Amino acid sequence: MSSRRNQGNHRTVAIIGGGPAGLMAADVLSRAGVKVDLYDAMPSVGRKFLIAGKGGMNITHSEPFDKFLSRYGSAQAHVKPLLDTFGPEALRAWARDLGIETFVGSSGKVFPADMKAAPLLRAWLHRLRAGGVSFHMRHQWQGWDDQMLQFATPEGQKTAGADAVVLALGGGSWARLGSTGTWVPLLCQRGVLVLPLQPSNCGFDVAWTGFFRNRFAGQPLKSVQASFTGPAGSEFCQRGELIVTANGVEGNLIYKMSALLREQIAASGSAVLYLDLAPGKDKQFLIDKVSKPRGKHSLANHLRKQIAIDGLKAALLREVLPKEDFDNPVRLCETIKALPIKLLAARPIDEAISSAGGVSFEALDRHLMIRSMPGVFCAGEMLDWEAPTGGYLLTACFASGHVAGMGVLSWLKMEGKSLLLS
Repeated sequence: MSSRRNQGNHRTVAIIGGGPAGLMAADVLSRAGVKVDLYDAMPSVGRKFLIAGKGGMNITHSEPFDKFLSRYGSAQAHVKPLLDTFGPEALRAWARDLGIETFVGSSGKVFPADMKAAPLLRAWLHRLRAGGVSFHMRHQWQGWDDQMLQFATPEGQKTAGADAVVLALGGGSWARLGSTGTWVPLLCQRGVLVLPLQPSNCGFDVAWTGFFRNRFAGQPLKSVQASFTGPAGSEFCQRGELIVTANGVEGNLIYKMSALLREQIAASGSAVLYLDLAPGKDKQFLIDKVSKPRGKHSLANHLRKQIAIDGLKAALLREVLPKEDFDNPVRLCETIKALPIKLLAARPIDEAISSAGGVSFEALDRHLMIRSMPGVFCAGEMLDWEAPTGGYLLTACFASGHVAGMGVLSWLKMEGKSLLLS
């Protein structure tokens, strides 16, 4: 199934997908002297990589390894061998070898010195081209025609052969940048176990009233603490900020808990997220402040002066709390400390930053080769794992591409021995 073309010493590997995972596999293979043909449906490679780095290229994170690994949730047992092979420190060393120095920011995130993605990608592509990698753009992979890879191109249908194949086609988010998920039925038809693609690092729908939606959509909600308990008892509690949208909520604080929220909605049809609008202030302190006589001040001014609740935070209270409860300091402050937001559904996968689901690790060997398809490897976001933003997504994509590349080298070596013996 590897679409074998050469039976001699000159081996060719086809890589399908020009994101970080595919480019890393190409890097490993070309530096080992293997001829690489890289195919991508888009006009240029690394498009999602460049967009992800638009606000500052966060390539990995400097936190301790155990904590870093925990970010991969239920997939961490499968991701650990990848990170053991090519983890955060190896990634920084790789960037340095390309002439790109990195630094650790105040949050622990790791960035290129100039904070930009484009210089890193340019240096990387220069090395790949110098190493003999051939790039074939606007090649939409359509599966196999017998043992040959089949592509749709502007010039019509084309086929290509290779001694091994690395599939690095991404997940299902940001289709305009190439991650369309159209590869799923192609592998399912071959009997490969693929878990349904789902949105990850995504927003969620909330049934806002028309007034609230029209008045506050697009506004950030800062200095809050979000808490949530998942269906299996897993807990999330973290400070940060989120954004109110016309449809619901999104932003970094929501993205970090998207997997838990998605699982709860799947299990029961909705999920209730609790927001502490006054983190750092205990409930009794708030009750004492709110209970003070307000004189001629309106309740809105009283809340603003006494406990700094105004604007969007005050509007959220009005959205959730019955009018009569505003005259009850205990009930009012209980809601300020645990304001319930009912989430109805995840936003569509094409709006998500990344996706969950994909090729099951059970279908792969430790080199990321499909067990039922010798010579065909998978890497990147098309594998069944997910992680929050903050460098974790990119690190695992790089790591899986590296492992797949090394796996191809090992497999080609074994195949070469078999040919010599035959």
